[in-house]
Amino acid sequence: MDLDLNRRSRANLLASWEEYARASAGAAVHHLPGVSVAVFPSEPERAVYNNAFLEPGAAAVAAMEAVYRAAGIGDFAAWVHESDGPGRSRLEQRGYAVAEHTRAMARELVSLPRPGLVPEPAGWAEYLAFAGLPAGLLATADHTALHPLAVREGGVIVAAALAYDHCGDCGIYNVATAPHARRRGLATALTLAQLHAAAGRGCTTASLQSSPMAERVYAGVGFRDLGRILEYRRVGH
Repeated sequence: MDLDLNRRSRANLLASWEEYARASAGAAVHHLPGVSVAVFPSEPERAVYNNAFLEPGAAAVAAMEAVYRAAGIGDFAAWVHESDGPGRSRLEQRGYAVAEHTRAMARELVSLPRPGLVPEPAGWAEYLAFAGLPAGLLATADHTALHPLAVREGGVIVAAALAYDHCGDCGIYNVATAPHARRRGLATALTLAQLHAAAGRGCTTASLQSSPMAERVYAGVGFRDLGRILEYRRVGH
């Protein structure tokens, strides 16, 4: 089942990039042999979404670089699974280093615990402000397809997350909690609420990429470890 969860998780991630590209001038996701390259030449998306995902064992670093060079983009990230030793070696030989990492995690949407609270839909502008993302990001996107949910206290967002559905998998993105509201179970409740909503929309699995700090939170609600995703950048960028 882990192989299927990995496949569905990766497909959701790439589909989400394509959704974002539809809302950004000149953007596109290029699916080349061994690599998918998200190209966002226009601000404010340019500062956020220029990422490429290398398939295990693929000798596609040069092809990735050529796409970004043609688009005039010098600052981008190359994502590779930690198990891909050859891919990591190729990147490091070409002057890349790991800038950060997340852990891919996924679960089937069965036997879901009930959330401890009921988050509310969030307006796009207020979600961006809370998440610290640039104003105007994906302003023309179909925000109903991104399912932003938030927990509010006193009318102010203290936790929020997005979800995007693709082929029966719900990808959960950008889960965040305000510093003063952490360690109160809000991220757990928000994640569970997104899972229940996804099951109601007909999804059968869910996937996400966790920061090191949040791994135990997601494991506690049934997400399985699919390995780390390493984010490489050229040294100096």
